[in-house]
Amino acid sequence: MMLSTKLPVSMAKVAAPGQSARPVACPTPRVAGAGSARRLPVARATSTEGDEIALLEKALSIAKERAAKAKTAAAAPAAAAGGYSGPAFAIKTFNAISPVGLERFPAGKYVVSGDDAKLPASPMAIMLRSHQLKQEEVPPTVRCIVRCGAGVNNIPVPKMTELGIPVFNTPGANANAVKELVICGLLLASRGILEGNKYTEEVIYKEENMDYDKVAKRIEKDKAKFVGCEIEGKTLGVVGLGAIGGRVVNAALALGMKVVGYDPVLSLDAAWKLPGDRMGRAESLEELLKVSDYVTVHVPYIKNATHHMINGANLKLCKPNVSFLNFSRGEIIDGEALLDMYKSGRMTGKYVSDFADPFLSGHPKHLVIPHLGASTEEAEDNSAAMAADTVKDFLETGTIRNSVNFPQTVLPPKPGHVGGRLCIVNKNEAGVLGQITTFLGTQKVNIEQQINTSRGDIAYTVLDLSKIDDPAGLQDGLAKACPGVISSRFIGNMFDDEMGKPGTFFYVKWASS
Repeated sequence: MMLSTKLPVSMAKVAAPGQSARPVACPTPRVAGAGSARRLPVARATSTEGDEIALLEKALSIAKERAAKAKTAAAAPAAAAGGYSGPAFAIKTFNAISPVGLERFPAGKYVVSGDDAKLPASPMAIMLRSHQLKQEEVPPTVRCIVRCGAGVNNIPVPKMTELGIPVFNTPGANANAVKELVICGLLLASRGILEGNKYTEEVIYKEENMDYDKVAKRIEKDKAKFVGCEIEGKTLGVVGLGAIGGRVVNAALALGMKVVGYDPVLSLDAAWKLPGDRMGRAESLEELLKVSDYVTVHVPYIKNATHHMINGANLKLCKPNVSFLNFSRGEIIDGEALLDMYKSGRMTGKYVSDFADPFLSGHPKHLVIPHLGASTEEAEDNSAAMAADTVKDFLETGTIRNSVNFPQTVLPPKPGHVGGRLCIVNKNEAGVLGQITTFLGTQKVNIEQQINTSRGDIAYTVLDLSKIDDPAGLQDGLAKACPGVISSRFIGNMFDDEMGKPGTFFYVKWASS
């Protein structure tokens, strides 16, 4: 139909800023078309055409002015809460990090950017997702590295450990996302869903030339080609009972499955979250494999520990129709050994993963999808927020949680403490802690409280000291007196005193020699 060219608006008052409003009448134009004519409301301004043009120009001018002010405000550095105007922590990002996480950093006290030119100083921390980090991208000013996710195989962790740099991850932040994908994988392995969809698109549609009636009959007739089984009452073996595995256990139980779990390094916190009275516990991986109809793995990839955890030897213990779900790391399951089992006919179940396999590529039993485990908006938000909180806690208090190469270390602040906190990364060797405390004693520095932890070749010591007159001199002397010290950092009253200013009093021996 065709409408009158006059604009349809309701009865309204239109006014330029600072002018009184004028009523605008709304007559009804005819609508051209078959049948009886209808009328729709349109505006007929009582003002002159020149007034209307002036009004539009004025509105456009105001809009441009507002846009310019918004652009200027966005470009200006944000003011810190509480009126802080000193130096800020510089955080370098690789990849796009969720704004939900970046907003956790207080404006003015932290500057976060993927562009070095926009940072106020050399990076003091690094945040990343999938970027393959190289050693040369880590300047001596970096205190820590955090990955927004669980796996850290894109970070040279051994070298960072050698340099005394803790590497953090965000375990559990993507747990629900992965759990939901595991449930999806159970159904994909059981009901011929992907195979049926592929058959419909590549066979039925083509053979029936997209004729609806014929396609509908074929879809009904050919359903027998994809008869599956139900998961209720079947046994799910869960390898790894941490944040993700624990959620999978509860979800599987809710679906009516039987569950057997295995985790030789189960933490106390994770154990408390498991429904121990409703699930079985396997004493070994072999025991779990023998009784499971489905096996899902939720363990980190560790070269000499979980590499080919599922292999040719223990695959022979499985039920012939067992299906495997792998949303952890591809190297955990030996694809070549699984292919041999398929070729020999000793195994008929599916292998569902979001990782490619060099031996199973294109095999009908391998249902591979893109790496979707944590690819939800919620998981990315949770991971970024957790990563930001972890970095802040470490930079401001020296606390270490969720590190893959450093020991967990938490020293609550001492009430009334007015001195500085000294955080020391040192070699985990006999006598080093004694050297540190002895040196501080020679400097007449009192230790008010302390904690010393270790992990592998690295030890981490946090000391709350009495008032320090020369922090830099104390750090230099400590490094000379204690060869085992790798780096040290003073933390004062954060953002309130000289030692509490970001970027101050950070000593790195390997960069100072």
